[in-house]
Amino acid sequence: PAMEGEQRAEEAAEQLRRYRRDPGGWSGCRSTGEVAVSWRPSAEFAGNLYRGEGILPGSPRDVWECIKPVAGGLRTKWDQNVKDFEVIEALSDTVSVCRTTTPSAFMRIISPREFVDVVVMKQYEDGTMLSAATNVEHPLCPPRSDYVRGFNYPCGCLCIPVPGEPDKTQLLTFFQTDLGGYLPQTVVDSFFPSSISGFYRNLTKAVKALKA
Repeated sequence: PAMEGEQRAEEAAEQLRRYRRDPGGWSGCRSTGEVAVSWRPSAEFAGNLYRGEGILPGSPRDVWECIKPVAGGLRTKWDQNVKDFEVIEALSDTVSVCRTTTPSAFMRIISPREFVDVVVMKQYEDGTMLSAATNVEHPLCPPRSDYVRGFNYPCGCLCIPVPGEPDKTQLLTFFQTDLGGYLPQTVVDSFFPSSISGFYRNLTKAVKALKA
């Protein structure tokens, strides 16, 4: 039901804001010119919650244009981890059930995945724009034999204005994903930090291209 979906989405958004406010327990695992990645054990499932933090060379609106979770959006063009993104059902103006498919990754050790999530978009008074998602089941999206079904737990992005720097955006991302299937933990633990740094690197290029 739509009400339940909207509620799950709101809870995911609230969870992201809690992660943002909660500085404790993070361990740094990777740092590039674009992003610092840290992790801590997830409270949602038997894996890790990852946090990426970086400053991007574009206004929050430009960055949002590149990452917003909408049908026909730019993300499938620049994000190498997103093969296809489709809206299955719009529950309201800001909440929808979406299906994301990912290509094989990590030298094909990780086969193609699909994720079905309820996604919410929000804007706050300080100009921060947020998209949050969490896994959901939907009758129009039964599991498919050619994809391994993975599960996202509360995850998403916050585009935060940088005071006095209108052409910069602090991008805070949270990922906590059960990839499903039978992957060695070592593969999972090395995949996410490298995938997140790739996300920031490719997004930085996409934002620059958008402004060009």
